[in-house]
Formats: sequence, C-alpha cells, structure tokens
Amino acid sequence: MQNIKVAVDAVIFGYFDRKDLQVLLIKRKIDPFKGGWALPGGLVLDNENLDTAVKRELYEEAGIKPDFLEQLYTFGNVGRDPRNRVVSVAFLGLVNPSYHRLFADSDAEDAQWFSIKQLPGLAFDHHEIIDTALKRLRTKIQYQPIGFNLLNEEFPFSDLEHLYTTIIGQEIDRRNFRKKIMSYELLNETEHFKKEGSGRPGKLFTFNQKKYKELEEQGFYFEIKLA
Repeated sequence: MQNIKVAVDAVIFGYFDRKDLQVLLIKRKIDPFKGGWALPGGLVLDNENLDTAVKRELYEEAGIKPDFLEQLYTFGNVGRDPRNRVVSVAFLGLVNPSYHRLFADSDAEDAQWFSIKQLPGLAFDHHEIIDTALKRLRTKIQYQPIGFNLLNEEFPFSDLEHLYTTIIGQEIDRRNFRKKIMSYELLNETEHFKKEGSGRPGKLFTFNQKKYKELEEQGFYFEIKLA
C-alpha cells in the first residue's frame, strides 16, 4: 500500500536594480530543519490543484503573489524528507521585489531575499531544486523574453541588457540584442528619461504585454547571441 505525500515548492527569483539575481527563502519554525532556510512550500491539500497549492503556500509563508509562475520539475528521491515519503512538484516564479512586501506567516518564521551567489545552507534537497530552476531560467530567457517580469514598469534599455547579462552569467551581443527586441516591437517608448552617469539621459521604455501575448500565441523564437 502506498503512503506517498505530495508537496509543492516554489523557486521565486527576484531582481533588484543592477544587483545579483535573488531567490526567496523562508526560515522554518517547525521541525525538521527548524530555524533553517528553505524554499516556500508545503503539502498539497486533498481538495487542491497543484497551482492553487503553490500560490497558497507562497502567500501564507511570504506574502508573495508572483507575476510569472510555471511548473518546473518533480523531485521524488527516497529520503528527501526525513518524516515521510514526499514527492515535491517544484515551480519557477519571477517577481519584481519592489512591488512585493515580504511578510512571514503560517509555519515560516521569516522571509528574505538571498543572492544566488551567497545562499545559506538549505533544508531538504532545496539546493538541487534551485540549481534546476536556475538552469531552466538561463535557458528559457534565451528563447522567450520573460525577464520583463523582473524590471520596473518603466526602465532604460540598459537595465534590460544588464538583467539578461546577470541571469545568463555571460556578456551578450548588445547590438544584436537591441535589434531583436526592437524588431519584435516588445517595447513602448515613453516620454520619460533617466540620467545615467556622465552621458545623456536615456529614454525609458515599458513592456508591450499585448504584443508579447500575440507573438506567444503565434509561436516565436527569441534567440540571444552571446558576445
């Protein structure tokens, strides 16, 4: 007779202006790993769909409602949870932290953003889950322009370039990148400018969500060339 429990875990990436890519972690206030850091998540209720469960856990434990959320991978190695046999369906999400105020509740003692370059020790197999999510993000962002979810509503083009360089971890071909973004009409120019350094103020843009949805329905491949 099977006695397997189903859980959800969420890898939520955030991006602060011109800083490292961040991941959302919660401090557990129950055993196992009490006082340790972990991904937001928990067991799926009997009457819940998976996406309902992960959204509930995110809001209960950190106060987050992601703009972008998709199923990532299923983790089910024996012994990954010392209490029971637990299969976890992981989700990948993107948010702009500026628009979300973290607050810990439920079985979380605290909720914080951590640089992916300086992660603490994590509960369960959550390092493996984060590594899997980061690989997916780095691959996905090179063929589908999902990074706009991490930027402010208005942004200079240089912020978009910096975001992609940060996530991919390599320099991109900036001329090709700008040409491709503009050819797909994914940006709307605004009448606002931002002063950066000693140069002339740069124009600010907004993301054209309507155009993106049209292209997504048609099917398009957004390939980024590296420098």
